[in-house]
Amino acid sequence: MTDAVADDVEAIRALIARQFASLSWQVGETPDLETFRGDFVENALLFASARPVRAQTVDEFSQRMQGLCGTTLKSFVEAVTGTRIMVFGNVAMAAVACENLENSDTISRNVEMILLVKDDGVWRIAAQAWDGEREGLPVASGLQGAAWDRRG
Repeated sequence: MTDAVADDVEAIRALIARQFASLSWQVGETPDLETFRGDFVENALLFASARPVRAQTVDEFSQRMQGLCGTTLKSFVEAVTGTRIMVFGNVAMAAVACENLENSDTISRNVEMILLVKDDGVWRIAAQAWDGEREGLPVASGLQGAAWDRRG
């Protein structure tokens, strides 16, 4: 891996950490949705695991999270458990395994696929989609292999 690619991977890793931290909150707190929105390109789309598939804008997703905060979702902590980042020039893909703790008592796991673009030296998210672990589809099964970086 060249130094430039290693720098890109670390920049993307920092973006992912910032994203997950911005969507985490404890009881009495709120998510940092301004920071969350700041890492996306204009008109980026998100695709949640719910089916049928429905694209949502970053603002729509942010409004939904704000509405859940403090109501049905008193606290939410999202932690990266592994990543795989691939970079080619000004485009990249990151597969991110994570574990979510909701209301201090419910744990769920999912994998997020993030499409990134680099513009004027800055990495931004162009699209993001995720799916949750469930019976017959454990997160671990898709994360095996030496290429999976478990540093998070």
